Amino acid sequence: QLQLEDSGGGLVQPGGSLRLSCAASDSTADVNAFAWFRQVPEKEYELVGCLTVNTGTTDYRDSVKGRFTISTDNAKNMFYLQMNSLRPEDTGVYYCAVRRYGLCTSRPAAFGSWGQGTQVTVSS
Repeated sequence: QLQLEDSGGGLVQPGGSLRLSCAASDSTADVNAFAWFRQVPEKEYELVGCLTVNTGTTDYRDSVKGRFTISTDNAKNMFYLQMNSLRPEDTGVYYCAVRRYGLCTSRPAAFGSWGQGTQVTVSS
């Protein structure tokens, strides 16, 4: 089971940018789905975006389309979430997650490895 460690969160003003990073403990070469979820108090995990390797597709929730981008670097066993034009409603704890086999899905239980979470706060 891959161990993941996410980082890069912080406090940023509306309109600002952050890049979250997720480091894997071993090779990500056989991972098929790289995802970022977020959670806000009293709400369930929501899928922010997910990259499916074997289809070459990346899907994002509507509210972040055009602002957030997922990328991977298998040579470094890393993947990232670039977040631009941040809004207060983007505030939450962000988690990276991977699924070795299968496609992207919004079901958190389908992902076998998770980071510990990194807090993103967008506020003036």
